[in-house]
Amino acid sequence: MPRISAGSLQEHRADLRRRVFDAFAALMGERSYDAVTMAAIAERAGIGRTTIYHHFPDKAAVVVAFASDETERYVARLTEVLGATDDPVERLRTYVRHHLAADEEFHLGLGPRLFAMLSDEARREIRSHVVAVEDVLRSILLDGDASGRMLVDDVETTLPLVHACLGPRHLPARTIETFVLRAVGAAG
Repeated sequence: MPRISAGSLQEHRADLRRRVFDAFAALMGERSYDAVTMAAIAERAGIGRTTIYHHFPDKAAVVVAFASDETERYVARLTEVLGATDDPVERLRTYVRHHLAADEEFHLGLGPRLFAMLSDEARREIRSHVVAVEDVLRSILLDGDASGRMLVDDVETTLPLVHACLGPRHLPARTIETFVLRAVGAAG
């Protein structure tokens, strides 16, 4: 019987998952995906090599679970900060600011090279969680257009365009924010 390192089995599992995710993120910051092994993740997480396989069958499962966890935490925090206003322009401004600032806390965007290395099934699982972030932006854009505060001709085309604008980290955040707001006719 494995040793429980928390007050309950549920807490133990949550702690173990967090340690595995932290280890995975740290290792991905140091080396390529190919160079990250399950043994290295287990060692960095402070668990046995066989223990990790009781929770994750392979490295792809770690990536999917990690991405899912990151997205769930991101959306929860985003929903919280967006709750401060009903104004769609302010919500879009908050969305942009939050996304740009969250890069420090969240490891969103595992990168196209890593994403391409995953199986179709793993990519679909990760994509299903990304849709939750898109749904938040979609709601803001639809509300802005319906209220007349924004001009959004095609929401499904505007979504990836806005997200593309949020990618460059070398540009000033204020410039990106202003550009996105102007792009949907919400400058101000």
